Amino acid sequence: MKSNYLHTIILVFLVLNIGSLFAQNTILNEKNNVTFQTSFFEALKQKAIKNYPKAIENLEKCYQIDSSNTAVKFELSKNYFLLKKYFESEIFINKALYKKPENIYLLKQKVAIFRATQNFDKAIKIQKKIIKMQPNLSNDLVLLYILNKDFDNAKKLIVEIEDKALANSKTKGLENYLKSKRSSIISKNNIDNKEENSDLGSLLKNYNKTKNYSVLIKIINHYIKNNQNEALYSLTKSELDLFPTQPYLYYVNGLALIHLKKYNEAVAVLIIGIDFVIDNATLKNKFYNALITCYSAKNQPKEALKYKQKAALLRKE
Repeated sequence: MKSNYLHTIILVFLVLNIGSLFAQNTILNEKNNVTFQTSFFEALKQKAIKNYPKAIENLEKCYQIDSSNTAVKFELSKNYFLLKKYFESEIFINKALYKKPENIYLLKQKVAIFRATQNFDKAIKIQKKIIKMQPNLSNDLVLLYILNKDFDNAKKLIVEIEDKALANSKTKGLENYLKSKRSSIISKNNIDNKEENSDLGSLLKNYNKTKNYSVLIKIINHYIKNNQNEALYSLTKSELDLFPTQPYLYYVNGLALIHLKKYNEAVAVLIIGIDFVIDNATLKNKFYNALITCYSAKNQPKEALKYKQKAALLRKE
């Protein structure tokens, strides 16, 4: 009798403790869910105001709660990317792609990382995979070929895009850029020989020796200040080969072309360059205004209006 009573006591004890443990786990899960959601939305808020370190801090809380969540890994990759921490950005996009290798948004993010690090061969490989799913993104592959100085494949792809009736204004801009690239052979020595200003001469000599980007900007500023648009165009066009992902060079090159009234060429270079503008609303607005000027001069009001609307939206944001 005593034995049966003891067994009953033990059974009741186990049931009560298992129930208590289950209740504790439920409470813990609910608490984790609240923390996860609060931290995730706070991360999005911080990213929107460009406080990327704070966004990452909140995303790491989410990652500790659920390390398998693809959205968290994607957001971590994007925030590290915006901080130009490309190594960390690639780590998290790879983690995300491990679970969803065909997700087009994740693939685009990886292309962006490889573009930013000038690893164009790898970017091209992934972009080819993307356009199998979305052929309308073929222009992005053309741009990667151009950046990789593979002009033959860029031209072939443009022909394919046109044959498939997928061409748009960006396709035309890329085609014009290719034509300009092939027909124009720039000699920096000519710029040096024509230059009489001793200070500028020193800068040019320094730059030719060091290829320092900050020195290049000083030379560009000199040309802009003195309205030397031919020299500005020649310099920036040649140095884009050395700094193919610097959006400011594309903008200044386009600006010089506008002053020279070469609007088709200006549109081509500006459309390429704007793709490299990351987290710089002021520069992006300059691109929009330059494109508005070009399309207005070309008497294409619809295209001009499109960029006016984009500029207005950017100012609103």
